[in-house]
Amino acid sequence: MILSSSSSSLPIPSFPCKCFSTFHALRTFFPQKKHTVRCSSSHNLKDNGFHCKVKLKRRVVPFLLFSSGLFPTLSASGKTKSKNPYDEKRLLEQNKRMQKENSAPEGFPNFIREGFEVKVVTSENYIKRDSGLIYRDFEVGKGDCPKDGQQVIFHYIGYNESGRRIDSTYLQGSPARIRMGTNALVPGFEEGIRDMRPGGKRRIIIPPELGPPVGPSTFFSAKQFEVFDVELLSVQDCQRRTIGFYSDVVCN
Repeated sequence: MILSSSSSSLPIPSFPCKCFSTFHALRTFFPQKKHTVRCSSSHNLKDNGFHCKVKLKRRVVPFLLFSSGLFPTLSASGKTKSKNPYDEKRLLEQNKRMQKENSAPEGFPNFIREGFEVKVVTSENYIKRDSGLIYRDFEVGKGDCPKDGQQVIFHYIGYNESGRRIDSTYLQGSPARIRMGTNALVPGFEEGIRDMRPGGKRRIIIPPELGPPVGPSTFFSAKQFEVFDVELLSVQDCQRRTIGFYSDVVCN
């Protein structure tokens, strides 16, 4: 039985009791002045008395002792969300279904996305670098790897996480030509082709932190992985040419 000390008169119980009242349960994280009411009643017909003795104590009562009884809805407030294996399986199957609808190439990596958290699922043929870049070589190629200042000529096809094609130089009808070391390429893309050799074919998975700035003028989405199938055609040396007041770079 819980008695309130703020009442003007105390009810008389019909049975012997020892009762404790606890106030301000929400403040029990800190030391508070507590009212402890000890009550006893007697069945003496002549003296149907009710005697109470009030003491003031300073105690700290763990809130958890009361939360389950007084506030059952607060008991789960401190729980952290745990990952459900069933949810991961469902998200994986959903990604596979979307990639199939978008006609993604065979062996395309899968992405289990839950909010901003993404898990990349690949075969054992893929290699992950410390930078977060993931790649797989289909053909190694021959010759020297490109160096800063040299021009690389390559074909590529770009995909998003759902396997939808977002860009292709094959459809454009001509390969891309970019000089290395001029910040003209996406950081992850340049890292991915820097150790390729002419004739090589590679799939590059670029994490968001190695991607380009996002915006209306780009086909990249924020917090999205991008996948590129790259074919390095050739590497050319470049040199600066000056004619009068005109200056340019010639690669051959």
